Amino acid sequence: MNQHFTATAETADQPGATPQDVVRLVDLKRRFGGTAALDGISLTVRKGEILGIIGRSGAGKSTLIRCLNGLERPDSGEVFIEGREISRLGELDLQPLRRRIGMIFQHFNLLSAKTVEDNVALPLKIEGRPKAERLQRAAELLDLVGLSEKAKAYPVSLSGGQKQRVGIARALAARPALLLSDEATSALDPETTRSILALLKDINRQLGLTILLITHEMEVIRSIADRVAVIDAGRIVEEGPVWSVFAEPRSEITRSLLGAIRPQLPAELAARLLPSAGTETVLRVDVAGEAASGPLLSDLATAIPRPFRLVHGGIDHIQQQPVGTLFVSVPGSDASHLAAVITFLKARHARVEVLGHVANPV
Repeated sequence: MNQHFTATAETADQPGATPQDVVRLVDLKRRFGGTAALDGISLTVRKGEILGIIGRSGAGKSTLIRCLNGLERPDSGEVFIEGREISRLGELDLQPLRRRIGMIFQHFNLLSAKTVEDNVALPLKIEGRPKAERLQRAAELLDLVGLSEKAKAYPVSLSGGQKQRVGIARALAARPALLLSDEATSALDPETTRSILALLKDINRQLGLTILLITHEMEVIRSIADRVAVIDAGRIVEEGPVWSVFAEPRSEITRSLLGAIRPQLPAELAARLLPSAGTETVLRVDVAGEAASGPLLSDLATAIPRPFRLVHGGIDHIQQQPVGTLFVSVPGSDASHLAAVITFLKARHARVEVLGHVANPV
């Protein structure tokens, strides 16, 4: 029988927990020899939320996801799924809980000898559901992921994107409360990645499904996540709404991961930067919210009627919030003028960084 665990009074008794917490990790630690794979991870995923966990290879992402589905036991700390602490459960008690957790993988993990519909229905067969019920559920899910016509096909005849759609359908078969995605788009081309992320977002909206994404790609986080946690050397180094973290990353690892998708100073200009003694100073100006939506540079020109130039950058929208990076060149060697520009920008809640100076006009 499929046993459902719900966040009721048991959850309410946990300090800081709410009935909306599908996942709650408390000071999770796991070592392998002398290496700390997880070094005090505390994290909450709320019902209906898409949380992205991002980090470089070796940061601890895989160990974290294995602790979530009970495949890895932490050395210390607690793992709550829908209010139930699972890290000390035996295998028999873990089985019904695992049905509450769907999993999609980077390399699909489909059974080549089974048809698409049989792959999707497999979790229900393991659970002991009648064949008619299994096939009906498989048909519903294949329709959801847009592959009804492939029900009788075998995985070998499918494209990578189609295989991942089958993997998503299979992960949803037992009506899980939580969907874990472990680098699910890393093996796909950019166009297929976009379609899979759009599908996951649509499933999240339609079913109210909680999704936890493990990835090393900031573009995946940007496209789909509500909130992001950055993991490095087994620790959460930064966490918050995606637009906020993208607008003002606090940690060096986050800034590095964002480098591929945030505007950067053109290489030709970056090569000309000097630490001091130039005719122009180049500033990086990061803005978000009201500062990004208002006439920031026009107001600057009005307030300080001396020349400056926008040399690169632009405004994007993340989670319906404007977020931007502007590169501004301030000519002249007057330190008071430069200070006035920086003071004005900071007063408008912009983050300002002096990148360097150039000997000749930009």
